[in-house]
Amino acid sequence: MGHSKLQYKSTLNRPARGIAGWRRLALGCLALAAIAAVPATASAQGAVRSVHGDWQIRCDTPPGAQAEQCALIQSVVAEDRSNAGLTVIVLKTADQKSKLMRVVAPLGVLLPSGLGLKLDNQDVGRAGFVRCLPNGCVAEVVMDDKLLAQLRTAKTATFIIFETPEEGIGFPLSLNGIGEGYDKLP
Repeated sequence: MGHSKLQYKSTLNRPARGIAGWRRLALGCLALAAIAAVPATASAQGAVRSVHGDWQIRCDTPPGAQAEQCALIQSVVAEDRSNAGLTVIVLKTADQKSKLMRVVAPLGVLLPSGLGLKLDNQDVGRAGFVRCLPNGCVAEVVMDDKLLAQLRTAKTATFIIFETPEEGIGFPLSLNGIGEGYDKLP
């Protein structure tokens, strides 16, 4: 993720729902499709294996796969826009050599602007979108130890999508339980 100064309009201050009131997105299918990189029409939503603070470990065996795949997942929707949701997926690759963070953003996002990330209101940078599926666009970051350590110590992560170059919409996610959940990922 490159570092760049981000400019936002007042829409950035529109919060997503607090953790107790967050509505789970109807993107469960898409979230696990993004994990397994299978078509978004996959019908399995994955079973909740465990809950860690505000995060869930969900597992599923994708079509054609030999083994079950698990990921740490949290989804939110914007408080004032029921059609604007975000799903964050943290997983280890099958070979256990890489740690990935995939973020599924709603369609209509401005792709060249990428996805912004702030941890406890400190700008971390932006990630590019790698593909769009029928229900959303996916940004992916290979997480290094530094980013993982930042996620473990921060309280909130704010993911920023852009509908225009000047207008960012922030989606705050609680990081409560992310370290514990990550440690429990198979």
